[in-house]
Amino acid sequence: MRTALCLILLSLPQWAQAVTCSDQTHEGRSLTVCTVDAAEDNLRLFLRDDSGAILGQFRDIERALEDGKTLSFGMNAGMYHADRSPVGHYVEDGTEEMRLLTGGSKGNFGLLPNGVLCLNDGAVQVYETLDFQKQAPTCRDATQSGPMLVIDGALHPRFLPDSTSRFLRNGVGTTDNGKTAYFVISNEAVTFHEFGRFFRDVLKTPNALYFDGKISRLHAPQLDRSDGGFWMGPIIGVVEPSAAVTE
Repeated sequence: MRTALCLILLSLPQWAQAVTCSDQTHEGRSLTVCTVDAAEDNLRLFLRDDSGAILGQFRDIERALEDGKTLSFGMNAGMYHADRSPVGHYVEDGTEEMRLLTGGSKGNFGLLPNGVLCLNDGAVQVYETLDFQKQAPTCRDATQSGPMLVIDGALHPRFLPDSTSRFLRNGVGTTDNGKTAYFVISNEAVTFHEFGRFFRDVLKTPNALYFDGKISRLHAPQLDRSDGGFWMGPIIGVVEPSAAVTE
């Protein structure tokens, strides 16, 4: 009986985990990189549950997912106000919550140029904000943050190579064809210039966008990691079928 059950289980489709996360070192600094294939991975933004309450934690997304689904990757994905509503442009599943902001403002978000991450089925792309406004792409999901880290292959013009401002930082870079996104979090304090160089020189992403600093968080079960801490606003993640364990 047990042998027959094992044969049945082996004949069922096996769900491969497409998103991959790994620890890397660049210029003596530790970072974690999660690589997402837009054609294979169900990459989505999360802000509120069905009642309209802001989720705020990876565990709350897990609870809100449909039966048989799990969060295989997650990261904070943009700056937010005290009530955890998005500072900049935010679209989720085709519904806009916040309009695009193109003017100057305070803080890192206002370190222009900033940018927008645009998600569609099979495509993911970082745009500089004014380019996004000009092209007006349709995005199933979108989140605006800033500053840009890399713009058309060049570092943000206001990044200083000798800066002493160091924080944990996280962000995203996308390939030119929009098929791959690299989500990166530093595991120790880095400057903007150091962080941007990793996207430009190692990942070779033509455009990359900063998400945040002090509240940088990563959910990567394959690394046995799910960071706790501050409540978050927008969160990005990959949803996959849960792995069934049967004896």
